[in-house]
Amino acid sequence: MKRIAVLLTVYNRREKTLLCLKNLFAQEIPSGYAINVYLTNDGCTDGTPESVRQQFPQVHVIDVAGNLYWNRGMWTAWEIASKEYDYDYYLWLNDDTFLLPFSLGYLLKCSKRNTNKAIIIGATADTKTRSKITYGGWLMDDSLMIPNGLDQQAAYMNGNLVLVPKFVYDLVGNFDPYFTHSKGDFDYGKRARKLGILLILAPEILGLCDKHDHIDKWCDPSVPLLQRLKLMKKPNGMPANETFHLERRHEGVLNASFHYCTIYLRCIFPWIWSFRRK
Repeated sequence: MKRIAVLLTVYNRREKTLLCLKNLFAQEIPSGYAINVYLTNDGCTDGTPESVRQQFPQVHVIDVAGNLYWNRGMWTAWEIASKEYDYDYYLWLNDDTFLLPFSLGYLLKCSKRNTNKAIIIGATADTKTRSKITYGGWLMDDSLMIPNGLDQQAAYMNGNLVLVPKFVYDLVGNFDPYFTHSKGDFDYGKRARKLGILLILAPEILGLCDKHDHIDKWCDPSVPLLQRLKLMKKPNGMPANETFHLERRHEGVLNASFHYCTIYLRCIFPWIWSFRRK
């Protein structure tokens, strides 16, 4: 029996979390595979963990005090899962990502085609059209990849829907807990590529997840400057030190220093970027 540990971290999105789990447990899992779900409750106050325990008692709910955000919450779930059992696969799953019925089996087939030695990325589309790609694999030119019926190599990836085989975990390990909310998925893919591991975008759309297209408040000209600076430094804003850490590791200190400065410039003078976008 092959075992898959499904990893999630959640905070106050009860209805989405429950729908995500409903779709997960409705998956057409191939014979010979079983899943165990590890869900970090990052201090929810909306009844999410209570509802999960009631409706999905098989889920391992990990209660923490809060303020872990996405990356550290996922690190926590992964750390506990890996110590409980030597899993054959680990599946990253965002609680606002809704799997299509065949998705898990498709990810496993794609992994098998790549000898279970590559990271497999599932692309997501928006819930309205079910065809506009929102998250998944990215190319070196920072363009979002479109599934084309073939396995495609990516340069880096979003962490919404990702299958990591044991071979990869044994080489790369867990997320880097230096990152709080975002960037941990980008960092993981780039660390893997440095070790010669391929990032493969699966050939079809495998989930639904709406894109967050609004302007971040830390760079919104309508928000007062002092408030923008506070929002920028929050874990779910754009903490410049985390960007510096990521880019120094993968792009060098000069690029890291440049982007560290441009984050502050964008926060202080956001109308320049708004004008350029227009």
